[in-house]
Amino acid sequence: MSTSERPMPPLVADERSSLEGWLDFYRATLAQKCEELPEDQLREPSAAPSTMTLLGLVQHAAAVERNWFRRVLAQEDVPPLFAPAGGGGGGGHDGGFELAEDATYGGAVAVWQAEVRRGRENCAARGLDDTSPFMGGEVTLRWIYLHMIGEYARHCGHADLIRERIDGRTGV
Repeated sequence: MSTSERPMPPLVADERSSLEGWLDFYRATLAQKCEELPEDQLREPSAAPSTMTLLGLVQHAAAVERNWFRRVLAQEDVPPLFAPAGGGGGGGHDGGFELAEDATYGGAVAVWQAEVRRGRENCAARGLDDTSPFMGGEVTLRWIYLHMIGEYARHCGHADLIRERIDGRTGV
């Protein structure tokens, strides 16, 4: 994920290009929020009592990419990416927010990029109205894209606040 270039979502485009453009915009925004920070600051919690960190947000982004574009959309049987601290395996409901002692930003970004690439591959041959089984019903690729845009937008707001607390940098 190139952190120096954030793609502008298209101002005039078809629905799919718009959805993919906004998703890529927010992916790049999250990467930019982490730019130029050392490992210790990427692991720094936002504000007590929250333990949310920029590194945890990147891990979470990888986990939700895997969940929606692989487990739900493609019905792949893949394990969770991150086990919660304290063991238990399986990732629980944490979704990557908790940091293992040996977690690094470089490692998290590599996993995230791989999940984004795989997600794009899984979406490429599907139409927006194509469905996958979900919670006893069906979910469309359109719904998944919209959900992911909302997920990233919310977490980019978290990242902006964390980054501002760390070094005063706002916007991007």
